Amino acid sequence: MEDLSEKEQLEALRDWWSENGNYVMGGIVVGIIIIFGVNQYRSTVANEEIAASALYEEVMSAAGSGDLDAAEEAAGELYRDYEASPYAGQARLALARLYMDKSRDQDAADTLNGLIESNPQEELAMVARLRLAKILLYQGKAQDVVDLIQGLPENAFSARMNEILGDAYVALERYAEAETAYVAALNDDPRAPTVDTTLVQLKINDLPDTSSVPQQSGAEESQPDATASPGEEMPADEAPVENETAEAPAEAEAEAGNE
Repeated sequence: MEDLSEKEQLEALRDWWSENGNYVMGGIVVGIIIIFGVNQYRSTVANEEIAASALYEEVMSAAGSGDLDAAEEAAGELYRDYEASPYAGQARLALARLYMDKSRDQDAADTLNGLIESNPQEELAMVARLRLAKILLYQGKAQDVVDLIQGLPENAFSARMNEILGDAYVALERYAEAETAYVAALNDDPRAPTVDTTLVQLKINDLPDTSSVPQQSGAEESQPDATASPGEEMPADEAPVENETAEAPAEAEAEAGNE
């Protein structure tokens, strides 16, 4: 009975293998392919990272020596072949700084705009916005600075952003908004400040007193309304009328005194 049972088990195993053996072998082959593919992908990624890192080192070395042509060449290859690499964003920052050193501020602005548009990680994007805002302010494009950084969510660069935003509002003569931005910059973490709070306070102190500006402008605007319509000069023969009415009480008092 035991021998017969073993034969039956062997036959059952052979039958099962004949029905499922192809699937088992196929699964093994697929598993081998997956393992090989993963290893190949990892190797490719590693090689790309190494190549991107080497190009980034070339950019940094050229930037350090002030060789703009070499920096542009290495950076261009890095952008073209390894745009998704974090080294590409870092290279844009380095190249933008080199452009500023060479007094090519528009090229620096274009480079930083390219970095922002490439959707890098949040911290890198904020650094790019901060540096671009400084360049735009240097170029006298204060409204562009406001459009670039106004309304951004709170982040580690908020205090520095608010200080630059205040500078932009001052350039636009929007002093109340400038004060609001400067005060927000003073809310920086005192344990790890990112702005010079003393300097920011001095900027607040230097702001014009805006409380009297509306009153002065209102008085100036109301004066011509009583005598002439806007844009119309007062006739010469009407000017003495106001003086005569103003002098009448004084003449009456003098005559009364003589009597």
